[in-house]
Amino acid sequence: MILVTGANGNLGAATLAALRARGAAATGGSRTPGDGTRRLDFDDRASLDLTGVSTLVLVSAGYAEDDQVVARHTAVLDAAVRDGVRHVVYTSLTGAGDHLGFALAHRATERLLHASGLPYTVLRNGLYAELFGALLTWADDGVESAFGDGALAAVTRADLAEAAAVVAADPERHAGRVYDLVGTPVTAADVAGELGVAHRTIGLGEYRRRLLEETPGLLPFQPPMMASIATAVRHGFLGDGGPDLAALLGRPASHPLATAVAVATAARPIRARSGQP
Repeated sequence: MILVTGANGNLGAATLAALRARGAAATGGSRTPGDGTRRLDFDDRASLDLTGVSTLVLVSAGYAEDDQVVARHTAVLDAAVRDGVRHVVYTSLTGAGDHLGFALAHRATERLLHASGLPYTVLRNGLYAELFGALLTWADDGVESAFGDGALAAVTRADLAEAAAVVAADPERHAGRVYDLVGTPVTAADVAGELGVAHRTIGLGEYRRRLLEETPGLLPFQPPMMASIATAVRHGFLGDGGPDLAALLGRPASHPLATAVAVATAARPIRARSGQP
């Protein structure tokens, strides 16, 4: 049986759906399980029962400080060794992302995975097209970002989910492999052009100020993480594509522009959509 962690999250749910669409015997785990999934809470070691799981798709438990993320991943990998899991597929971060503020937990987990002795495959996922669209900010005269002219080799979440399903359905074929799953480079100006508006670049200092002072609900570790994405895109560290995603999918990767545009459109203020002043 294949088990996908984080099954209530966007990537986990999409991966589980892709596996089931392929006819694979797959279930999901979550700290808040629903129909067809089991309770699996990385912060509660007693809940980490992986008995009967042959392949574990470990969707990164991010959105926390590095020490908490690494502790969570350590717990689930310990359970995988104890319960006889035969292969782990880990959703990591693209190799070009080592400059990002959340890279350390991914690289530490890759080390843990290697040291565990478990057969594994690492999927080094690029940043989502959905995220790129969401990080554009609407202003009266168009959209703003701190990305400058930099490009992001963005990927759609659906493509990453399908790639994870391909690997998890036939893990032996991919044992020991590290795939860098990046897509087609897009810029903020590309998205703005599709939206029919202008793009204005703001400075990194102004962007950080807005994150700290004008963005409610962010946890303390999130503003530096988001600023690291902006500066990495702006200065050309995340713009290179690669062949691995298309090779796994057996088809060209989906172009990320339409997805980024759809997300940005959904966030557009009502008066901007209607052309009202």
